[in-house]
Amino acid sequence: MNPYEILSQTQRQRVSDGEMTAILEGVDPTQKHLILIWPQLGDFDSLEYAWWLKREADKLRQNQISIRAIGIGDRAAGQQFCEYSGFPAEHLWVDPTAILHRELNLYSGLSLKVPGFNPGQNAWLNLLLMCAGIGSPGTLAEVFRGYKGDRTAPQLIADDETIQATPLPGMQGEFFKYAGGKGFQRPFELATLRLKNMSESLSQWQTYVPDPAYITQRGATFLFDEQRELIYEHRDRGILGFAQNMSQPLTFLDQIEMTTKTTA
Repeated sequence: MNPYEILSQTQRQRVSDGEMTAILEGVDPTQKHLILIWPQLGDFDSLEYAWWLKREADKLRQNQISIRAIGIGDRAAGQQFCEYSGFPAEHLWVDPTAILHRELNLYSGLSLKVPGFNPGQNAWLNLLLMCAGIGSPGTLAEVFRGYKGDRTAPQLIADDETIQATPLPGMQGEFFKYAGGKGFQRPFELATLRLKNMSESLSQWQTYVPDPAYITQRGATFLFDEQRELIYEHRDRGILGFAQNMSQPLTFLDQIEMTTKTTA
């Protein structure tokens, strides 16, 4: 089966009302469909992806793209995720045991097994190794990019925005200009956003991760046109690798926009 056939037959629990529904229920047939398969909802990638979607909400509307997301966790995890990230609960479904991820043949992450360890302990070991870049290509480079800055990426925190990233004190976005300027991703800017997400995840860990057996599982992005043809696909190969261009994760929308204008 191609991804759309699998997705069109998939039912999961919707976070907004707790109902078991088809994940493509109610999508506008005249719009493109952006389907996001997220790892654990408390994962760095899920939280950061939702941040970018909120930032680029106008572009998604202008390009008439409907969004559906499926993340690993239960409804309580989904509710916490939506409350923190602002992602609409009516567009999020949960898959507690990552069945859909396996049906789509997504990367399950490092899978070393230590004798005497239970599945949860093995998952934690593998996650720590992936954070160190083992079985997770590009992760360390992406971590370092968050600290050193990136002139090819946009400024992430507005000068008049206050960000609270525990254990750091609240700080104004203007602070980052002293680390290199403005108008691009400054040193420590992305790392601060990730620290904020990490603080949220760890403080609500039991809610976000009811079962740690799936914490290494990676996700994917699929974009389908109005004829249900796959026009963009990205399958994650590691932690902090949820896009082909991590400097601007939704840059593929620009390509779709240019194609639409050319066709018109």
